[in-house]
Amino acid sequence: MLRKTRNILKSRGYRIFENPYQLNIVAYRSKHVRSNRFDDEIHVFYKNEREQWVYHVFPATTDPGQYWLDNPMHPQGTAFLKKGQYMDAYAIGLHRGIYEAVVQMEPVTVIRDYDRKGIFNWFESGSPDTGKFGINIHRARQSGSTNVIDNFSAGCLVFADASDYDFFMRLAKIHRSMHGNRFTLTLIDFRDERRRTLSIAAWTSLIATSVAVVADSFINRKSYATI
Repeated sequence: MLRKTRNILKSRGYRIFENPYQLNIVAYRSKHVRSNRFDDEIHVFYKNEREQWVYHVFPATTDPGQYWLDNPMHPQGTAFLKKGQYMDAYAIGLHRGIYEAVVQMEPVTVIRDYDRKGIFNWFESGSPDTGKFGINIHRARQSGSTNVIDNFSAGCLVFADASDYDFFMRLAKIHRSMHGNRFTLTLIDFRDERRRTLSIAAWTSLIATSVAVVADSFINRKSYATI
């Protein structure tokens, strides 16, 4: 998975951090289009003190729960973070003034159009909105694992398991002690990556077919000329 993620980031011109314990935080939005399930992932990888890559995958959500879809706080709709890389946009702080989290410090872009029944449209089709909205990285319940999002996310990235989150925060504090209190968040859409892969495969197939047709035509012409 490390190689795949690095290749995706490089293909988009995104930054990859290679200093020891400088975290790469990459959220993967699931191919599923229904709401209220922790069916996304947060990937965290970094080099350790021996210059070896360490890679972690945590169940999470990058989408708001059904509660906030039904009861949006914003007149244009509940926020979905737009795919992209947000350089140095996050820092360790307090989520809603209650507990430590990795919180938004700089503007990010969200999409505010959706189907309130919980079947999401393509995230590119909504209205983009850029600003400081409190799109934080935090946990669901204080302990244990959570299966249903509901009101745990109004657009934040939320860990499903509290122990995963506690471990993530320990890593974040090591990062802070060594590299300062700024973090970069990258969001990748699995569906977008699948469309890109299918597009490349289609073009490869088309090129191969065209080459075969040209080669066959050349061979036929050559055979005819020697008769």
